[in-house]
Amino acid sequence: MIVVTGATGQLGSRIVESLLTRVPADRVGVSVRDPEKARTLADRGVRVRQGSFTEPAGLAHAFEGATRILIVSVDRMGEETVRQHRTAVDAAVAAGARRIVYTAQMGASPTSRFQACRDHAATEAALAASGVPWTSLRNGFHASSGLDFLAPGLASGEVALPADGPVCWTAHADLAEAAAVILADENHRFEGPTPPLTGTEALTFADLAALASELTGRTITRTTAPDDMFRAHLVAGGVPAETAGHLLSIFTAAREHEFATTDPTLSRLLGRQPVPVRALLRERLAQGLSGGQPVRRSR
Repeated sequence: MIVVTGATGQLGSRIVESLLTRVPADRVGVSVRDPEKARTLADRGVRVRQGSFTEPAGLAHAFEGATRILIVSVDRMGEETVRQHRTAVDAAVAAGARRIVYTAQMGASPTSRFQACRDHAATEAALAASGVPWTSLRNGFHASSGLDFLAPGLASGEVALPADGPVCWTAHADLAEAAAVILADENHRFEGPTPPLTGTEALTFADLAALASELTGRTITRTTAPDDMFRAHLVAGGVPAETAGHLLSIFTAAREHEFATTDPTLSRLLGRQPVPVRALLRERLAQGLSGGQPVRRSR
């Protein structure tokens, strides 16, 4: 039995779909906060149980009988996030899991300038102390977040963001497929953190603006907004001050090249090249590109 948490989220749902192409449905379980949202999975033979990282008793039921458990990191940052992850790790250990897989992020480090990466490092430390074999998926930065940051500039013609650095923007679908490959692999090809699971190119927002100009036929200019002005703009738009600081730290970390490493591991897992950002941007434009608060973590 392979159990996936967060299976109705943006990443978790894709992982389950990819996993179902590799293993029978009766070998897949999901732990979700609202089982009603996973009814279609239950109809296909997937075991659906309620589970929340804030309720250890519920997780014990959701994880029952699992040999491999995928912990999809929560879409928050800070100490409460790490506490929830530790609760999930403890529940997986208590359930007798033989391997715990966790969705982390490239650049995970206790010294990262990005809070989420510090949270991932703390969770990896908990995994290392658990006594159970574990794999941490060092996922490339989600391309959807980059496109969310870019979206307002496409409407105005000016991408006004803080100074940045190159980032390996990577598609959710590719990361989900790689996670499914690893979960279905009985030979456990990774112990501890994986190499960075990234696309093949690292792009700055100047690169993305140039690409958008090419695809739209309009001039999209990249300008630099001072950090304080960017933070104030977010807060004025209703973003909590702490969250605004976290979003700004993405740029701070990018300036230090924390997300710039490219690695062939994702391509090898997929057996093909990852989807390029050009294709993802073209798809978003075709759908009518809209922006929002970028995805902060792995869901």
